[in-house]
Amino acid sequence: MVYEERNIWVGLVVSFVGVPVYIALVLAQLSQRPVAEVDWVPLMLWTIGLSIAASIALSILWGIVAGIRDRDGVGRSDERDRSIGVMSSRVGQAFTVIAGLGVIVLCAVEADWFWIANTMFLGFALSSIVGGIASVIAYRRGLV
Repeated sequence: MVYEERNIWVGLVVSFVGVPVYIALVLAQLSQRPVAEVDWVPLMLWTIGLSIAASIALSILWGIVAGIRDRDGVGRSDERDRSIGVMSSRVGQAFTVIAGLGVIVLCAVEADWFWIANTMFLGFALSSIVGGIASVIAYRRGLV
């Protein structure tokens, strides 16, 4: 498994853990109080920060293990890796654009900050997850 693919897998694992944890924590607060009183900012910032830290740590650890097993293949990339990266970025960007449009609509109707921020957060999360899945499929089946 090449460097880029390992990092994609790490990102997917962290996203599949971090996003549901954030949603569960926010839903727990929503069950006890109205939306305007939900303290979502620290939860979101901690989720983002811990996800970044976990991604870095897991990438480093997996890289060390991979480097021990195959010293020559560590960190190498080729044209296929770059093509897959471009393709997955395009796929993921679609969800960022959709979230951005949703945020514009929410701003236009003067929605609560909670809905605006969480729409963008989930758009970024979907972008990362869907782009990562597209990359994994491309690595396994090839680019068409």
